[in-house]
Amino acid sequence: RRLSWTSSQYEQEAVQKRTFTKWINSHLAKHVPPLEVKDLFDDIKDGVMLLALLEILSGQKLPCEQGKKLKRIHWVANIGTALKFLEGRKIRLVNINSTDIVDGRPSIVLGLVWTIILYFQIEELTSSLPELQAFSSSSSSLDSSTSSTDTTSPPVKRRPLALPGGARKALLRWVQQTATKCLGLDVKDFGPSWRTGLAFFAVINALRPNLVDMERVWRRPNRENLQEAFLLAETELGIPQLLDPEDVDVDKPDEKSVMTYVAQFLKHHPDRKQSDLGGKPEEAVTREQRKSQRELKMWLDQLEKEAVHAQETQGSLAQQYQLFKSLQVQLEMKRKQVEGALQSTQRDGMLTVDQALVKQAWERVSNRLLDWHLRLDRSLPAPLGTVGEWLHEAEGALRQEITVQQAHDITASTVHRALEQHKDVLRSLESHQQIFQRIHKDRSVDGVPVPQDQLQDMAERMNFVSTSSSVHLARMEFLENKHHMQAFLTLAESRLKSWIIKYGHQESVELMLRNYIVSIFQHFFENYEALFQSLKQSAETYVSMDSSVDEGEMGVRRFMREVVTQWRSLSMEVRSVRSMLEEVLSNWERYGSTVASLQAWLEDAEEAQNQPEKVKQEFFRNLSHWMDQHTAMNDAGNFLIETCDETVSLDLKQQLLLLNGRWRDLFLKVKQYAHSDELEKWRKDHLRAVWTLKELLEAAEAKLNAPVQVSLLGVKAFLEDVEVGL
Repeated sequence: RRLSWTSSQYEQEAVQKRTFTKWINSHLAKHVPPLEVKDLFDDIKDGVMLLALLEILSGQKLPCEQGKKLKRIHWVANIGTALKFLEGRKIRLVNINSTDIVDGRPSIVLGLVWTIILYFQIEELTSSLPELQAFSSSSSSLDSSTSSTDTTSPPVKRRPLALPGGARKALLRWVQQTATKCLGLDVKDFGPSWRTGLAFFAVINALRPNLVDMERVWRRPNRENLQEAFLLAETELGIPQLLDPEDVDVDKPDEKSVMTYVAQFLKHHPDRKQSDLGGKPEEAVTREQRKSQRELKMWLDQLEKEAVHAQETQGSLAQQYQLFKSLQVQLEMKRKQVEGALQSTQRDGMLTVDQALVKQAWERVSNRLLDWHLRLDRSLPAPLGTVGEWLHEAEGALRQEITVQQAHDITASTVHRALEQHKDVLRSLESHQQIFQRIHKDRSVDGVPVPQDQLQDMAERMNFVSTSSSVHLARMEFLENKHHMQAFLTLAESRLKSWIIKYGHQESVELMLRNYIVSIFQHFFENYEALFQSLKQSAETYVSMDSSVDEGEMGVRRFMREVVTQWRSLSMEVRSVRSMLEEVLSNWERYGSTVASLQAWLEDAEEAQNQPEKVKQEFFRNLSHWMDQHTAMNDAGNFLIETCDETVSLDLKQQLLLLNGRWRDLFLKVKQYAHSDELEKWRKDHLRAVWTLKELLEAAEAKLNAPVQVSLLGVKAFLEDVEVGL
């Protein structure tokens, strides 16, 4: 992929890397002790720096695996902790996986850091600007009913989202309104508009009016302006120099880097929470909103009273239905207004008291109209009344929304029960259709006329149920399989976390390995494959019936790709657990055997020191072997100290301290014997080589002194004999 990148894209990546690194370090400097990222792509791999950064930004303590000998599996655990923390704050992480960060993939690392910057700095600082609130409100909508006759589904409150585009617009609007517009500067982006450096001076001037001589900087070179502006912001406002002049003085400065730097100025705006919206103070806007909400609540209360009065009014079924229809239309016309009124503007997404009252009033009047509608349909002559009652039941099934529980397995069970109930209801669709079509054709029931408006509305509702039932059932089956899969992946992650821990003594690690083998090889991967095939089949069926569900961030196929990506990462880490546990066990075995043998040898060695020199030489002639054993013991012990829990590590440290102390005291006294074995071997090898050479020379000399008959053939044979001997 990266081979197709242009040089400008590589430079953009390099600029982001420098800027983001400086931003991170400006926060890590607050850590105790201070930390520093030198190479972003390498230093973030083990997750330690990332978790430290999130702790500083959030003020929360996060669990972290630390140590010089951490393995990849511990790195993945740390990154996973960070990503789970971000997801817990409703921060959407698109295509960001633990293994990609551990592998140091530049685009993924930069994407993650940008997400953190956007949430913890840019959105946090712009969240109170009305431009962002207005954008968020217009970008989110409330659920509307699935049926034209759905009067029981009150608008559902959704928390406004601080979208990246909204934060960018709010920040840019703040710059324009408070700094650049009054100076005649046209700043319309976070790229080329900042190249001259004048926009940075304008922001500084807006915060500290007497600090900048704008006339003096107007016609100076770009680099000179940028350098002075960055220095001035740092010395006078305490804003770190995240940008280099040469990064901004280009045709297309990196917008994310510029936004990261500019957002820091918001912290120094004295009244950044009191911006204007449409020329009206924030308090005035709030008063108008409360007034509108109270008026809406009064209107709903009045409509409910009219519904109560209408139900008590005497008249034919046709007259009753006309009254109901009139009130229902009035309610539907107010739906959009109610939806807008229930948009929360609070940081926690909660409704105000006035909003809660509007929601309650909506639910009351909606439920009253629904009950009235059901009684009117039941009042129709049999069997049409029975069809009408079934129609309400079917609409209720299609309208039902499944509340997602915290546990996916519970949600999957809830969906399954609802699916079976809906199948039972919709199983009689065809028989009720046949009855209704006959009545609709005759416009009467056994000669008894029925209200035509009511009959026509029932025809539209029957058509809606008929066309929607298959899609609804396909959706429910997909949801059931989706939550089964999510429950399985959650369980797999939970098991993985139970293995990625600080370990205990050898016996507990052996038990963990046995449990791992039982858990993994008793159909673990087979279970995933079966779940995935069911999910895939239900997803394909669902998409084939309604292609719109495959669009956007919540699309079905997107979810399937995310499942595949998550499983690929998860399964790789699950497989690596075995090698990690086996390595820990191997070190326990090596440590145990070397400690036992070394302790026994040390006892004999300490006694041997009192023996005559010849006995000591003989005893310590294999000292090099025990040096190797000593090294192996420390290597295994240090590995276990890094990977075991605090209690075990403390015991190991104390044991090594005692043994190493005894070894050091002994070695200082006998180190001269360290290579006696090697020296003896080298001496014997030398004598053997000298003896062999002596024999060769004697044989050669004998051949040279032997008489030879002078003849061509004799000389030739003699030379061949000498060559063979040599």
